[in-house]
Parts: sequence; structure tokens; C-alpha cells
Amino acid sequence: MLDGIKAFVKGVINRMFPAKNVEQALKIETCISSMMQTRIELWQRMYSGMAPWCKGYVKSLRKEQGICTEFANICLDEMESNISVEELDQIYKMATRDLNENLQSGLALGALIIKPLGGDKVEYVTADRFVPIAYDERGRLIDVVFVENQKRGEDYYHRLERHSLRDNILTITNNAYISKSEDDIGREIPLSRLDEWKNLPATISYAGLEKPDFGYYRNPIKNEIDRSPCGVSIFESGIDQLESVDVQNARLKWEFESGERAINVSTAALQPIVGEEGRLETPKLDKRLYRGLNLDAGDDGDLYKEWSPEFRDISIINGLNQFLRQLEFNVSLSYGDLSDVTDVDKTATEAKIAKKRKYNMVSAIQENLKDCLEDLVYALAFYNAKLHSGYEFNCTFKDSILVDDETERQNDRADVSLGAMQLWEYRMKHYAEDEETAKKMVVQQADVIED
Repeated sequence: MLDGIKAFVKGVINRMFPAKNVEQALKIETCISSMMQTRIELWQRMYSGMAPWCKGYVKSLRKEQGICTEFANICLDEMESNISVEELDQIYKMATRDLNENLQSGLALGALIIKPLGGDKVEYVTADRFVPIAYDERGRLIDVVFVENQKRGEDYYHRLERHSLRDNILTITNNAYISKSEDDIGREIPLSRLDEWKNLPATISYAGLEKPDFGYYRNPIKNEIDRSPCGVSIFESGIDQLESVDVQNARLKWEFESGERAINVSTAALQPIVGEEGRLETPKLDKRLYRGLNLDAGDDGDLYKEWSPEFRDISIINGLNQFLRQLEFNVSLSYGDLSDVTDVDKTATEAKIAKKRKYNMVSAIQENLKDCLEDLVYALAFYNAKLHSGYEFNCTFKDSILVDDETERQNDRADVSLGAMQLWEYRMKHYAEDEETAKKMVVQQADVIED
């Protein structure tokens, strides 16, 4: 299977810049194998709706995007984060306003780096655009090479930007190369050869840093591909089911297309088309419904015979739903997230187990995301001269997966009765009212009670 994936990926996409080229150019060892790079390319193709099996009549249902969107939405909808220093908090909020859509890509490809560019600007770099060199004992990436490619005419320009944190010293180096192939490192050239690179330092160091100058997120999934610390796609364990879902959906589409009602018409009922010699048509009839056929007239001389086969859609839909349920189990979603909700919770115990499974995965993602954001805030503080401003980063998550709306309402009512929550805050939360409306409604209720 792996050989087939390699051949497919090589033929249809711009491949990841080979790690061996980075090793050759910088005289270092990397943490990523060719097998892992091939897998990342596969995930990227699947996420874009172009999996190897999506050819001919088989089209992608894009469930890969659905999986990533579901996890990203839940993780971030439940997150509340801020920084105690207002100026740094504003920088952080601007830097992370596109976090949701980029986290989706990170979930798909296994890992994501949020790299500060100065001020409140950041770059989101997915696993197909960086080469990991070293991790610390916590699994935090501390040495990495970012790859930038430019094509000018027949030439390919490659820039390798390495960020390495060793003994509290951050060292950033930039090297440029030119070649005739996007897969070949070529020969080294001065950075000044391209205008956008000419002002970059060849090397620069900063002392006294305790963390990397970027935030690194990795999916909380054990890497069984090459057993490296590299991140694994959130839908890796569901690849077989994703293929089954797409193929089964193609069967369903074909069932409806091939089973469309038609009327077989005897050639005796057709008339010539004016100006088109040899072609016949049914006069003023639906071209999609009627089709010409040399029929032997029956005993009653009928010129029309209906063709209306029995649909097998129910069996195909049931099969599709079963594949979706298997997919939900494998990627730790709850039953009904992808499958038909009318055929979901067979028992309360099964539903509870499914929600718990999803909650555990979401919690693990959130923990890794929190570590990523803590390091990002550190990097933003460093690049904005706020590292010693005494800032505190606060990041909390709710657990709404296990706590349903009614339970949450009851808990909030108890808080209101204890004075831990204002009644107008309760109305804002559960009645979707703004603060002004909620306070006005509370006053009106008090007036009614007094009257």
C-alpha cells in the first residue's frame, strides 16, 4: 500500500521538500523519515479531497474536513484565554484570530507551528512546511528548519531558516540555494540574490531564552508510523473507513442515477428532427424521461413501455451509515457527529461511552494546544520586548461534551441563588441577550414581583 501511496503522491502534487536535502545542506540529522513525509503528503491530499481512491466515479465526501472542523470548533469554543498585560493581550488576540481554521489544518497534518513575524503578525506553518531536527524531553520542538521555495523562470530558489534553542541560547540561521528542481537542494548562493531575502541575517543569536521563539502544537496520538516524535493526523486511524465511505457514497449516487425512471419509446412513435438527417425525437416530450428503442409492439400495439427499477437505496444508505459509525469510533468522535442521528444512541450506556471517548480526545488536544499557546505568548513577549513585563497567561476550557444544557442551567441557577452569578448574567448566557437587555429584563421582573 505504501508504494502505491508514494507513486500517487509523486505524480499529482508538489512534494514536501525532502528532509535528506536539509541534512545534506546543513550537515545535520533530522527527526523525520521519508515514510513519515510520504504519510504527511497523503494526509494533505485526503484533506484537500484528492485521496488516492478518489478517481473516476468516486468523489470525496470531505469527511476529513468534517472531522478536523468538529474537533477544532469544540476545542476553541470551550477555550477562554487572556494575558494579564493589556498591550500583550491585544497582540495575542490579533495573532490568534485565525487560530480555528489553521488548527483544522494542524489536526489534519499532525502538527502546527505558530511563528511570530513581529508585532501582532504570525505565520501558521503546518507539518508539510517544516523539518523537525530535535525535541526536548517533554516532546517540545526545540530545533527546526522552515523551508521556503520560490520559482523564478526555470530556477528554483530554496531558503532554509533554522531556529535552534540550546543551553538557553536561541540561534537563527538563513541559507539560500538555487537548483533546477524543486526536489533538489542545488548549490548555495548569497541571500542577496532575491530581494525579499537580502535583509535577512545569515546568523543571529539571543541569550537567556527558556523556550523556543514559536508555539508548537502536536496531535495527542502515538506515532506508530515511524515511532518518531512527529505528529500524526487526527484521521490516520480512520483511513480505511474514509475510503469505504467515499466508495459507498459513489454506489449511492450511481443507484439514483442508474435507477432514474424512463419511458422506452418505439421508433414508430418518433419523428425526424428538422435539419438533422437520421435523428429522431419524441414530439414535445421530456428528453430525460423518454428514450427511443426498437420495441416489438405488444398484443395491444403499445408504443411506450415504462422502465422504473426498484431502488436499493435503503441498504446502501444503511451500509454508508455503518461505515460512518466505524469512522466515528476510530477517530474518537461521538456517534451522530458524522453518521445519521436518527440511528445513533441504541443505549444510554453506549452514548455515554461515546461522549467520554470524544471528551478524552478533546481534553488531550486542549492540553497540547494550551502548551502551544503558552510558548506562543512567550515568543510574542520576546519579540515585543515584553518578556520581563510580569505577564501571566490564563487559559481554561469548559467540558460541555459531558455536561448537557439542562445540567448547565441547573448549575447556573444554583450559582444565582448563592450569589455567585448575577441574574442578568444568567439571562445573557441562556437567553442570548446582550447586557443592556438582560439587565432591563431583570428590573422588569423585580417590578412585577413588587406589584
